[in-house]
Amino acid sequence: MNNSDLADKLAASQGITKADARKYVDAVFAAIADAAAEGEEVSLNGFGKFKVKESAAREGRNPATGDTIQIAASKKLGFTAAKAVKDKLNG
Repeated sequence: MNNSDLADKLAASQGITKADARKYVDAVFAAIADAAAEGEEVSLNGFGKFKVKESAAREGRNPATGDTIQIAASKKLGFTAAKAVKDKLNG
């Protein structure tokens, strides 16, 4: 499922145009990305949490040459599903 599919389902279930539904879907994802960029945790009741995780700089290996390389510190967006979602997935 992609953004367009999600917007189509939203439009069908809420009786709105597909264009409006696409705007709403894009706005929700933009809000989540903006909050994550500011380091905030986004908690959606009954769905799950999006949380920014920081990974420290570390040493790694280039698999092609075996040389040691430095891997820069970075931030990653993690997701933890809520119990209701986990229960739905596991029947």
